[in-house]
Amino acid sequence: MAKLLKINHVGIAVHNIEEALPFWTEGLGMKLHHVEEVARQKSKVAFLPVGESDVELVAPTAEDSVMAKYLVDKGQGIHHLCVETDDIEGLMNDLKAKGFRLINETPVEEPGRKMAFVHPKSTGGVLLELYEVTK
Repeated sequence: MAKLLKINHVGIAVHNIEEALPFWTEGLGMKLHHVEEVARQKSKVAFLPVGESDVELVAPTAEDSVMAKYLVDKGQGIHHLCVETDDIEGLMNDLKAKGFRLINETPVEEPGRKMAFVHPKSTGGVLLELYEVTK
């Protein structure tokens, strides 16, 4: 059976990373680890470690992106919670077998990681990302 290992990150939707960063870095004293562009999702993500987890500020890079639509519909704020697992496929199969709704039928694979999302209708309104670190 798949195990949950930790909260990997909390994703926060923002219009502009540069405008959002001062609260986290100057106000809270968090250190910016790095910023990366995620072309597949038409977004830019800033990673701010806290303990074993990260706060991720996510901003759209295109008006037709999912994040841009989210910001229009819901505004800035917590977008998703990400939990890390040791077996994403096993966890996804367990959830499907129990009747929970997934957004991804198979994990999205990127260098060093696999990820998939559970639909908010199955979680009480929270977009949940499942995440596995790969080698």
